[in-house]
Amino acid sequence: MMNSNQKVSDYIDQASPAQVEILEYLRQLIHKTINGVSEEIKWGFPVFAKTKDFAYFRFSKKHITLGFYNIDKIKDPNNLLEGTGNTLKHIKIKNKEDIND
Repeated sequence: MMNSNQKVSDYIDQASPAQVEILEYLRQLIHKTINGVSEEIKWGFPVFAKTKDFAYFRFSKKHITLGFYNIDKIKDPNNLLEGTGNTLKHIKIKNKEDIND
């Protein structure tokens, strides 16, 4: 059972129909993959946490950004993550086919 937050649903509903489909898919994938996830709006976009924040997403006109905190704990053998930060990196998703579960 997904622990969904109405504020996150409201955020997703502001995206274009194609992006809504991607955002809902990502949201469900996060909840399915990690037990006990909570979600809330922080800094104006959805943030996912277990004991602390680990991921977020947001949409813009051209793509969806799926970001990760604590990147030192993430293995990225295919070098999918973008960004120059020491604690935060992201991937850009333009369509549902870009998502590899």
